[in-house]
Amino acid sequence: MTERIKYLKLLSKLFPTIEETATEIINLEAILSLPKGTEHFISDLHGEYSSFNHLLKNSSGVIKEKIEDIFSKSLSQKERNQLATIIYYPKEKIDFIKESGINMEIWYETTMKRLLKILEITSSKYTRSKVRKAISKDFSYIIQELLYERGGTPNKIDYIDGIFRTIISVDRGSEFIIALSELIQRLTVDSLHIIGDIYDRGPYPDKIMDTLMDYHNVDIQWGNHDILWLGAASGQLSCIANAIRISLRYGNTEILEEGYGINLLPLATLALEEYQEDCKENFSIRSLTPLENKNIPLLEKMHKAISIIQFKLEEELIKNNPEFNMNDRIFFDKINFETNTILLDGQTYPLKDSYLPTLTSHTLTKREKEVIENLKFSFITSEKLQKHSRFLLEKGSIYLKKNSNLLYHGCVPLDSKGEFRKIKILNKEYSGKNLFDYLDSLIRESYYNSKDGTLKDIYWYLWCGPDSPLFGKDKMRTFERYFLDDKALHKEKYDFYYEFYEDESILNNILLEFGLKIKGSNIVSGHVPVKVKKGEKPTKGNGKLLLIDGGFSKAYHSTTGIAGYTLIFNSYGKRLVSHFPFNFSVDSIEDCLDMPTSTAFVEIRNERLKVKDTDIGVELSNQIADLKDLLEFHRGNLIY
Repeated sequence: MTERIKYLKLLSKLFPTIEETATEIINLEAILSLPKGTEHFISDLHGEYSSFNHLLKNSSGVIKEKIEDIFSKSLSQKERNQLATIIYYPKEKIDFIKESGINMEIWYETTMKRLLKILEITSSKYTRSKVRKAISKDFSYIIQELLYERGGTPNKIDYIDGIFRTIISVDRGSEFIIALSELIQRLTVDSLHIIGDIYDRGPYPDKIMDTLMDYHNVDIQWGNHDILWLGAASGQLSCIANAIRISLRYGNTEILEEGYGINLLPLATLALEEYQEDCKENFSIRSLTPLENKNIPLLEKMHKAISIIQFKLEEELIKNNPEFNMNDRIFFDKINFETNTILLDGQTYPLKDSYLPTLTSHTLTKREKEVIENLKFSFITSEKLQKHSRFLLEKGSIYLKKNSNLLYHGCVPLDSKGEFRKIKILNKEYSGKNLFDYLDSLIRESYYNSKDGTLKDIYWYLWCGPDSPLFGKDKMRTFERYFLDDKALHKEKYDFYYEFYEDESILNNILLEFGLKIKGSNIVSGHVPVKVKKGEKPTKGNGKLLLIDGGFSKAYHSTTGIAGYTLIFNSYGKRLVSHFPFNFSVDSIEDCLDMPTSTAFVEIRNERLKVKDTDIGVELSNQIADLKDLLEFHRGNLIY
């Protein structure tokens, strides 16, 4: 018996009759003719949960556009704004409306009918089966009846109106509107792509992770900040120290203590005992929001204490991994404590801060060892952090090919000629796609391999190493920024990739290297904020590369001039949406305010893309071919 016949016999267990096989072929063929689902791309979230959550709810302005298309001639701008806010925040907005004193029965019925019109449009590109699975169980039957049985005959009209009246009479109007609104949000976007850097700077990456875990269809391309936290969760000490240092630098103790239950008390005790002098400006807390009820001097001391621990750990790690070629990141043996200076590359520089009481040794003191081991225990036993880390590994990858798009966070390392640079990892050389594939497997192995502690050092290298495609710079000058005033020493040199990313031919080579066609394909990445206020554009290489890090983090708003880019890819083409700073609050819901945006079209298609034109379409076409063979097998016409 051939392998093909064996496979068809197995397939026949799922479709045992001619009728069932033919029905499945008909269903799949019909799906291929539906419009392509909308994809939503977001990059460099950096803990900004409020802005991220709003973008998910308004689908980067797509929901507002649908409202404009349907109601621009029948509703006022105020009514359209209110309808949008109801879809984004139904429970909160209904509470405000109830307090306004209007007739809620009339309002409920009017709003339900308006929401159903929007739902008709958003659900039209999906099968009934897919829509049914997305509907809240509490209202599944009712929503299906209203969505698919809204005929124009008098009997149907009375039937539909009767459903509305009954929902209101049994006091389920609020719950029904919430269910409709959430369903519209759910169906507006078919898949979500996160192009890296969920963590650091902003206060609530844990809330972003919780939201992503509940999202219906998401993938993640790891950024170097995500890899840092994966390393910390795996117990890698230098990653733990870096993650804590960055959190303290921005005053974000919530993510550590409340989000992941990390015990900072041993670090606080060490900081108070060893760093009794007030910290200088270089260890000040750079919070972008008011730090209410926080002991700022203590946070600064903790910031300094963990920084010194980090530099000591990194020095040991670099010596243990000579293949990293990072000896220029070892500093303590270059310090002259008598003159408070440091010798770098033959030149002497004064230190901004020479109060370093724990630097009696370049290695960790007994107390510092106890602190970092306690912190390691907190990280590896944090149930929530481990759950988030496993999700990052399950849904994440170092790159992804999806519907003619190549997604990665940072860069593909190139040499000075624009060719793929060979990089040695664990004594073997890799470049291009092979480099990415090997690193992807290494990241997964390192997390689950508890026996080889040095294997986990790759997380730290990918966070800040000179050949890391996630970092994309020659060195991370953390020490220089803390201790040296000379701004020239703070500058980090970008990978050659960034010298060639305006060259369309180089970008085409990258697409070909990863197995994509040149025509119609794009690279989508983040990592490097686009400085719009200086005239920079997010499209590179004649539109081949779409750089969507526009400064989502508040820390970058003053640099970029905007609050981030997102990319929308639907059946009509691709468009970049730029977002402007928006301080979301309860007042935003009450006043029906939305994040200001502007749109630039990257690609407009004359014919709508259909499911058959997507990666899923290829899979379905292959399934149809197998089912057609099975059909012939059932009929006795297929013999191998």
